[in-house]
Amino acid sequence: MNKQQREQALSAWLQNALNNPNLAIELVSGDASFRRYFRVLGESSSLIAVDAPAPHEDCGLFLRVADAFQQQSIRVPQVIAADAEQGFMCLEDFGNRLLLDELTPNNNGHWYPLAIRPLIDIAKVRATPAGALPAFDSAHIARENSLFTDWLLGTHLQLAMTEREQQSVAQAFSAITDNALAQPQVGVHRDYHARNIMLLGLGDDAEVGVIDFQDAVLGPITYDLVSLLRDCYIEWPDDFVYQQLRLWAVQAQSAGLMPETEDATLVRWFDLMGIQRHIKASGIFCRLCHRDGKQGYLDDVPRTLGYIARIAAKYQQTAALADFVLQRVLPAWQAKR
Repeated sequence: MNKQQREQALSAWLQNALNNPNLAIELVSGDASFRRYFRVLGESSSLIAVDAPAPHEDCGLFLRVADAFQQQSIRVPQVIAADAEQGFMCLEDFGNRLLLDELTPNNNGHWYPLAIRPLIDIAKVRATPAGALPAFDSAHIARENSLFTDWLLGTHLQLAMTEREQQSVAQAFSAITDNALAQPQVGVHRDYHARNIMLLGLGDDAEVGVIDFQDAVLGPITYDLVSLLRDCYIEWPDDFVYQQLRLWAVQAQSAGLMPETEDATLVRWFDLMGIQRHIKASGIFCRLCHRDGKQGYLDDVPRTLGYIARIAAKYQQTAALADFVLQRVLPAWQAKR
């Protein structure tokens, strides 16, 4: 079915599932996947309808992780109705108040500790009713790293690497893979950033609502934290970022999620995890442009490349990657734009 047919089928399913022939739906947004979100009209409470077409999406994953997160008292949308086979869901409406829209240099010290708090509970979720979460293993990391070489360097920039550059990139990829696998492995949301954190309620006392969690894995303990603090969509000074890292570490240790860890090791875990995260993101943004026609994501690529170049320069095993990004990738990006 095309999008219009899917929308009509979703509307008909909702009318039957909610026993209300008078309701209608209006498009709220799509996202960086094949999912589309609609607000349900004609019900007494505000609801969101989700179109998640197979084989691109799997509602079953969302439902299983939602159940596991709720068992851990993580605030996720209540599932009102679902048909995983058709790829339809009706969920509690968390509204429109994104963390990203609220953040300023004057209030980030208030909002980030609030946003970090659920990560302790997310880390405790290691399984769903269907079994253990999939592992964020070396093969998984390699697939993510290849997004950088295939989609950013290859498809978008058409940048041919020299043999020496290939070796430098491979060495950096090996270092960030080893870094990820060396960390305590916990439940990971895998896309925990300021566009996926909803503020429920008004004012500064809002509760944090968590969305877009269906790709949860067992992975490195710093993954979600670096996704949040070194966000692809907003940037903060290193002093603030490392302050929040250390405050989180106290909570994680108190919760028994990791042993006491030397500060240099903690910072290295975090920094190299951030490099891997931005390698992946830069490739995904280019894939969204070329495969899915979503060109707006290209605007966020320079920030991800800036993160890679700046942080990779701090470590011997990734310094050559920083040079490659600064000397070859960023100039090619500017020429392309």
